[in-house]
Amino acid sequence: MQHIYQPLDPILFNIGPLTLYKYAFMILIGVIVALYFGIKEGERIGIDKSLILDGLIIILPLAILGARFWYILFDGAHNFSHFFPFAGLAIHGGIAVALIGTYVFAKKRQVSLFKLYDVLAPGLLIGQIFGRWGNFFNQEAHGGIIGGVTQQGQMMLSLDAQRSFLSNTLRLPNFIVNQIYGSSYMANTAYYHPTFLYESVWNIVGLSIMLILRRTKYLRSGDLIGFYLMWYSFGRYFIEILRTDALMFFNTSLRSAQLTSILLFGLGLFIILLNHYKVRPLYSSYLSS
Repeated sequence: MQHIYQPLDPILFNIGPLTLYKYAFMILIGVIVALYFGIKEGERIGIDKSLILDGLIIILPLAILGARFWYILFDGAHNFSHFFPFAGLAIHGGIAVALIGTYVFAKKRQVSLFKLYDVLAPGLLIGQIFGRWGNFFNQEAHGGIIGGVTQQGQMMLSLDAQRSFLSNTLRLPNFIVNQIYGSSYMANTAYYHPTFLYESVWNIVGLSIMLILRRTKYLRSGDLIGFYLMWYSFGRYFIEILRTDALMFFNTSLRSAQLTSILLFGLGLFIILLNHYKVRPLYSSYLSS
């Protein structure tokens, strides 16, 4: 079996001094698609388009700053003097700022917080779906060697078996398989788990479920953000086990993303229970909101 590593050019194009990277392009596409869905959702539940645009302009830059801050906080160096350029982002920081920012924005504009969260929830998943493909083009957010290694560092599976798992079991196209074979940052010449793809697919499934749930009579306004927090956190907790570039919780062996996922899962469950059993009389169903 032939084993080929085809390194990707991270640059999409250059126009004079301007360089557009594929990672940034995928993030931009994610924002555009999320905005489109947000506007359409806003029309369904009575949120004006201008309000959504205002919220995006204010909250998105803050969320990016939050993602950068979170990364530096847990990357081990804690070197905030190198805040710029953005050579590393952690999504949980962006999520935290987006939730808090939306809360403040709703209070300032005197609109329903849960309705804004209903718009935000699918947008977060959409952004993460595209963002993980940005990680692919950047050759990052990768997992460990397919099949693992022994204590002596020997691969448990042959290269043929590793490629067969990706090509025949997961049925991934060669375009993807050839990118996760070997690389300058990898200690072994091997095939590695495409964790960027695992998370992207997990989010696609979650988004599909969310789009179905919002058309049922059982969903209440505010449930979508609770579902998002639970769904994403559950998947991220287990995918994080495979990651080899995980951020640690300060000077411990605990992975910060897993700890954060536990907290966010609990928050999502709390929101849903609160929404259905404590404040049920105060909020209408999703379809009639």
